[in-house]
Amino acid sequence: MLDEGSSPVVESATVYEAAGGMPFFVALVDRFYAGVAADPALLAIYPEPGDLPGARHRLTLFLAQYWGGPRTYDQERGHPRLRMRHAGFAIGSAERDAWLGHMRAAIAELEPPADVADRLEDYFSPVAEGMRNRP
Repeated sequence: MLDEGSSPVVESATVYEAAGGMPFFVALVDRFYAGVAADPALLAIYPEPGDLPGARHRLTLFLAQYWGGPRTYDQERGHPRLRMRHAGFAIGSAERDAWLGHMRAAIAELEPPADVADRLEDYFSPVAEGMRNRP
């Protein structure tokens, strides 16, 4: 209950909420992996190219959780440990750039609100660089 003269605190939406919740992240990852599946150079770094549905599931849960959604990723996989989980894959500049290209295309295709698109871009670029483990 508010005291006379006070105003409610308006909480800002999480990126998860502003983007549209789980349907947005499912669509984002589906579009991203459609690009990956058609990119032989990028597909080559996946240990089991036939397991793209598993990778798709994990990325969807991770992104949803990271941006304020349900903590299902942690429940299923534990702490993300992105660098450790990607250490065994040969990720150089070309792979990083291909990954970012497909993710940027997926974002553009979905046309989220500009502030959501900006936040995603601000996140993906340095994280993709951080996964690079080859010159």
